[in-house]
Amino acid sequence: MAAAILDGKGLAERIREQLAMETLEFRVKTGIVPGLSVVLVGDDPASRVYVRNKQNAVGAAGMHGDVIRRPVETTQAELLSLIDELNADSSVHGILVQLPLPKHIDSRLVIERIDPLKDVDGFHSSNFGLLAQGNPRFVPCTPLGIVELLKDAEVETRGAHAVVLGRSQVVGKPIALLLLQKGKGADATVTVCHTGTKDPAAFAREADILIAAMGQPERVTADWIKPGAVVIDVGIHRKADGKLCGDVDFASVSQVASRITPVPGGVGPMTVAMLLSNTLHAARLAAGVVGSQEQG
Repeated sequence: MAAAILDGKGLAERIREQLAMETLEFRVKTGIVPGLSVVLVGDDPASRVYVRNKQNAVGAAGMHGDVIRRPVETTQAELLSLIDELNADSSVHGILVQLPLPKHIDSRLVIERIDPLKDVDGFHSSNFGLLAQGNPRFVPCTPLGIVELLKDAEVETRGAHAVVLGRSQVVGKPIALLLLQKGKGADATVTVCHTGTKDPAAFAREADILIAAMGQPERVTADWIKPGAVVIDVGIHRKADGKLCGDVDFASVSQVASRITPVPGGVGPMTVAMLLSNTLHAARLAAGVVGSQEQG
């Protein structure tokens, strides 16, 4: 039997509708419009698409979205100065610097310059540390979206063996930390595989929940999958024929897994929805208004 599809697109639409209502209530109560500034340096085509999608989503949610474009020649000092200006602007509640940055700019230094209370990407060491301590403030958007997908589908994570393929700061490490938290959508036993892992397929075959974030097109095949496992595909790649694919060979894996995310339409839309959630959360923190970041 083919796996059931975990519809990230549909769930993201429901979350965005809920966030639009919560944003309206917040605006009526405080007179404040949640504001997100996205900084785009250079002219990377993929980044342009991502930024446009984020900008459209922010506007639809009743928030203010501002895209600040800078040429690829922008110096590190100039970018840091821009971050300082945004940090000082009370109308800006969230700051997102679109990655990757040009090679002459130190991404880590730029991220650390962002006010942790405006770090809606959740990449600042302060926010990452809070997540590791089990007291998250801002969580990276893709891992947060994955957990929301699992919760919405009522996937039992407590006591489940979750295997994460990849240890990036963007997905691998934070999703592992999230699944280790206490509570709904967590309490899992987590294994993280990476480039130093001798036989990742052997670990993958033991997973009740497999999260593929390797950055390798269709690397995960059916023989990596424990029958009935839940498979989350974080990767997105464009094949020679122009079609999109993930890190998982969907055609074969969907015949073994119980549930699987498609590419596109799985994790991607959830990432944008969680960015909106983080932005509203940042505005609430700035206004001193108590509000839950949890969606479901």
